[in-house]
Amino acid sequence: MDSTIPDIVIIGGGAGGLELATQLGHKLGKKGKANITLIDKNRTHIWKPLLHEVATGSLDPNLDGVVYSAHAAKHGYQFQLGTFCHLDADEKSITLTPIFNDLNMAILPERHIQYDKLIIAIGSVSNDFNTPGVRDHCYFLDSHQQADRFHHALLDSFTRIHQSDTNTRLDIAIVGAGATGVELSAELYHVTELLKSYGLSKMTADRLHIHLIEAGPRILPALPDRIAASARRELVKLGVKVLENTCVSEATATGFITKEGTRIDAHLMLWAAGVKAPNFIKDINLFELNRANQIMVKDTLLSTVNDHIYVIGDCCACKQADGSFVPPRAQSAHQMAKCVENNLINELTGKPLESYTYVDYGSLVNLSKFSTVGSLMGNLTKNTMFIEGKLARLVYISLYRMHQRAVHGTSKTIALWLTEKLMRAVRPRMKLH
Repeated sequence: MDSTIPDIVIIGGGAGGLELATQLGHKLGKKGKANITLIDKNRTHIWKPLLHEVATGSLDPNLDGVVYSAHAAKHGYQFQLGTFCHLDADEKSITLTPIFNDLNMAILPERHIQYDKLIIAIGSVSNDFNTPGVRDHCYFLDSHQQADRFHHALLDSFTRIHQSDTNTRLDIAIVGAGATGVELSAELYHVTELLKSYGLSKMTADRLHIHLIEAGPRILPALPDRIAASARRELVKLGVKVLENTCVSEATATGFITKEGTRIDAHLMLWAAGVKAPNFIKDINLFELNRANQIMVKDTLLSTVNDHIYVIGDCCACKQADGSFVPPRAQSAHQMAKCVENNLINELTGKPLESYTYVDYGSLVNLSKFSTVGSLMGNLTKNTMFIEGKLARLVYISLYRMHQRAVHGTSKTIALWLTEKLMRAVRPRMKLH
């Protein structure tokens, strides 16, 4: 790297991190005004709101993912594969763990990377609230590798039932009725309907039994009542057994046990009840954290303890005027990335930093092909502009297109859309391997 220009290091290539690296690469990296480095433990990026589609096979990460190294070469930044494990704020240095292959042979040793400005965008992981048995027996959807694990288990279950001589059924229990749990429930019914087209005709929708378990009084607790009520009606119509006010006290190899002692049997169990920043953030022993391990920041998104470190996305604890924290959503990460992009450029040009204000553009929940419900322009209408059906589906898809546009630019996003249209005619509608 050129030591005469600043080194900007971004840890985490999720929605916010990848968009930030792309824009800084264009505005600073390509012009030789800064060295931009993106670090991620994966080689490819999948937009996290789509992981439930990876889990069911509706989306193939090998075809729909963004390869960081190839993307970096085109967009003016550098990519390093690695897992962040330590931070020395005094030396302005981060440490990446060694990388080993499947044979446990070392590919890369432990590495130390210097920075002038650091952006932490490591995302979030599922919060099991220390519930006994969850880590041992449940699937999670924190990464596309975890989604792949669930997908393979799902295919095994489909095959078992199709080739069974008895009228067995597939019981799936999902804990957490936020957007992930609700969207996954609907998507599972959708792919089950597709199976007859691919030779698994005995695995029909009437053999699929889904329990969607929510500890709170209603599903989609972070969204307006009308959206939750509409989504609940659609799920019940599909056949989902929605269990509200139901708190899980333990997970076993064969199901969940509630606090009331009721047993919910399941062949596959998935935990989607809340998120937190990864636990190792505590071990760094540098940052001020909230109860969810998120790193506390100033209104400029600089950490409260160090003016060389910004934090964005799900791992960022940004307080709003009413005392609540900015919710961990893709739109939050997108807005934070733009704010930090502006502030980094402002620092280089001697301009004052700008404050971040979260703008709620509404919420949408996609129930696969069955329905999409949501509200638009939340801050302007106080979530009263309710939409559903084809219009809501169109807006939901446009959110992903906006992310693609920020990552690839307008021309390539249009090309990707056309390619997807063509590919639907020649490739299966679900991944079967």
